[in-house]
Amino acid sequence: MAAADTPPVIPRRAALSRMVRAVTSPYYRYRHAKVLHSLRVGLAMLVSILATTGIDVPHGIWSSVTLLVVIGGLQHHGNIRKKAAERAAGTLLGASIGLLLIVQQNIIGSLPLTYVLEAIIASICAWFAIGSSGYIGLLTAITMCIVAGHGDNLIDVGLWRTLNVLIGIVIALAFSFAFPLHATYSWRYGLAANLRECAGIYARLLDGETITEEEQVKRFLQINKRLVQLRSLMPSVAKEIDVPQSRLEEIQRLHRSLLSSLELLATGPLMNAAAAARSAYAAYCGAEVRAVRTILLSTARGLRFGRPSRLGIPAAAPLAKGRGDIATALPPDWQGPYWLGQRLAEQVDRLRALLLETEPNWKIERHERATRGG
Repeated sequence: MAAADTPPVIPRRAALSRMVRAVTSPYYRYRHAKVLHSLRVGLAMLVSILATTGIDVPHGIWSSVTLLVVIGGLQHHGNIRKKAAERAAGTLLGASIGLLLIVQQNIIGSLPLTYVLEAIIASICAWFAIGSSGYIGLLTAITMCIVAGHGDNLIDVGLWRTLNVLIGIVIALAFSFAFPLHATYSWRYGLAANLRECAGIYARLLDGETITEEEQVKRFLQINKRLVQLRSLMPSVAKEIDVPQSRLEEIQRLHRSLLSSLELLATGPLMNAAAAARSAYAAYCGAEVRAVRTILLSTARGLRFGRPSRLGIPAAAPLAKGRGDIATALPPDWQGPYWLGQRLAEQVDRLRALLLETEPNWKIERHERATRGG
């Protein structure tokens, strides 16, 4: 009987172990970023409801509205710190202005004047909303309207709404740091996926395999889409790991150049030649093709696992000694692809070197401990 009761225990332990590993794994959080962000905002919403409506705080809905405004669109840790602070500042400033509008309305009693003042304040906020402090300007105007209405709110209504705004801000800031989704991991994993794709395409092109035009378009579109996403992450990555954004821009530029070289190679005259010709070319330049592919894959593994030793593969450049003599010995149709392959090899090696320089900052936890210790 005891033996019969044993099997159910093992799956439960395994499930618990998988759950813990999933929650603490950066890669899992990257794969399920939207789900985790949704759960975080949903839990924060529940807490805001319990903290206001649950204990009958008047106008508690504005706590939930503030919560959604502050962290609803914030996902990565690198922009949470700055954006949440900006949104909180804008919300507090707007609440203060709203209370002042209510006070002046009670003292002067002129609704037309209140309307004009609100319009003037809204126009000033709109001016700042277009600049670098856009969130502060926008949320100042929104919170002013929440607290003051159209000037017809009572002072106690304004005070209760201000309190709810403060409650919403506190809850939002507390949940914004729960299971943070670091942009650095998303950047690393996305770049690693692109490099693996590039390695696969490069090897297939020069191994004599036929890749249909439809498949080429589909794969390059996927890589380009990921490349655009990587650019949007760079400001957050720079803040998280204290790497100058100019260095990340250089990595992005090299990645884009590598992709352009690969696209030219895929549409060049050699790729339109017979499979036998491509196979002969691959046999002639096979060592360098394998070296470039190895560097791409090893760099992708290094980005995926954060291990610098995986980036220590010898560069492709040493294989290119005497390449001028090699090029002149090639058939005319092969010389263009050969030099393009040389260019691609140089780009891959420079990208590897740049990534190796930034590797000490990749591990977020280690970097944050070092920062706190300093």
